[in-house]
Amino acid sequence: MRLRNVKGSRETIAANPLVIQNITEIKGHWQEIFKNTAPLYIEIGMGKGQFILEMARRNPDKNFIGIEKYSSVLVRALEKCEENPPENLRFIRMDAEMILDVFAPDEISGIYLNFSDPWPKDRHAKRRLTYRDFWNRYREILKKDGQVIFKTDNRPLFDFSLEEVEAAGWHLMNVTYDLHHSEYAEGNVMTEYEAKFSALGNPIHRLVACAYTD
Repeated sequence: MRLRNVKGSRETIAANPLVIQNITEIKGHWQEIFKNTAPLYIEIGMGKGQFILEMARRNPDKNFIGIEKYSSVLVRALEKCEENPPENLRFIRMDAEMILDVFAPDEISGIYLNFSDPWPKDRHAKRRLTYRDFWNRYREILKKDGQVIFKTDNRPLFDFSLEEVEAAGWHLMNVTYDLHHSEYAEGNVMTEYEAKFSALGNPIHRLVACAYTD
C-alpha cells in the first residue's frame, strides 16, 4: 500500500518533545527519559498510535514507547496526543531492525506487534516482524519474564508466525484464532486496523510467546 506523504511531517516530528531523537545514545538509560523505574513496553509498527496511546492511559504505572518508521504515519499519532499527552508515553521514528542499537539487554518488559505488514511474497519473508531473526532480537532486549504479543487478521501470516516462534526456540503461552470471541477478549485494546477488520467480520488471531519458561 502506498503511503500518502504528509507535508512537514519530518519537521513536526523533530520539534515534538514526545519523540526521542538521540535514540542510540539512550540505550540502557530509558528509565532516565521517564524519570522512574516503571517497566517499559514497546509497540513496533504502531501505525497511527491508537493502541499505544490507550495502553498508556490505562496503565499509568507502566511506560510505553511507540515505534514507527514512517514519518507520515507517526505524525498522526502525535496529533492524537496534542491534548493531555500521557507522561508515560514516548515515540521513536526508526526501522525495527535497529532495536538492538536502541535497547539494552533486559531493558524491555513486553513487546506488542499489531497488524504488522504481512510482506506476502515469499522472497520478502525475512522482512516480517515475526521472522525468526526478529524473535532472536526480541529475546536479547526482553527481561526473562517478558512476552511478545502479536495480533493480526492475516491467517497466512499468523500460521507463518507460529512456525517461526517454534523455529526460534520460543514458547507459546496462548494462541487464539478468534480473539474477540475467546477467553482472552476481556481487556483487549483494539488498534485502528483491528476495529476496521473486526467490523467487517474478520476474526482476529493472537499469540503470546515468551523466550523462557522458568
